[in-house]
Amino acid sequence: MRHSTRVQSIGRFIVADPKVCHGKPTFRGTRVLVADVLEQVAAGLAWETIIDEWNGHLTHDAIREAVPLAREALLRHSSEFVFEPVPA
Repeated sequence: MRHSTRVQSIGRFIVADPKVCHGKPTFRGTRVLVADVLEQVAAGLAWETIIDEWNGHLTHDAIREAVPLAREALLRHSSEFVFEPVPA
């Protein structure tokens, strides 16, 4: 991600604001890190449970937006996560 001094809209519900959480992606109007919520999704928590744990500061639509964005980021940057080449 580029370093910017301005708020960057990553989606309808996700922003990167250099003044909030060191510019890491958060859900708009919160200090809830998108990465934390994706970790909860990956752990198998029900979305309703996730919303409850964040005191209702998230919506189903916000989580729904984060999942395909994470997929796209993985597809674009998968080479950065390779630990060792797989033999052919």
